[in-house]
Amino acid sequence: RNSNRVAISHLHRQLYGRLYPVLLVSTDGSTIRLRYKEPKRILMLPLDSSTLPEAERKARLRRHFPSKPKAKEEETFEGIDLDTYKQFWKK
Repeated sequence: RNSNRVAISHLHRQLYGRLYPVLLVSTDGSTIRLRYKEPKRILMLPLDSSTLPEAERKARLRRHFPSKPKAKEEETFEGIDLDTYKQFWKK
């Protein structure tokens, strides 16, 4: 272990020895400075989706869970003239 370890990754600790100044951002955009047990810069409170209008709530759900990509049709070899690729075949 050397001094560069902290610069490369985070500290692997269960408990920190002191409290750290952190900026807490609430759902309405207001900020509060508080002391937190882990060294972070910003903490954001989760947004309560039950207070949102129905259209905005559905839009947020669509962004979080996008629809599955549609299956593409497979290409068939019926429309391909095989004589044009005859030079690439091994004899």
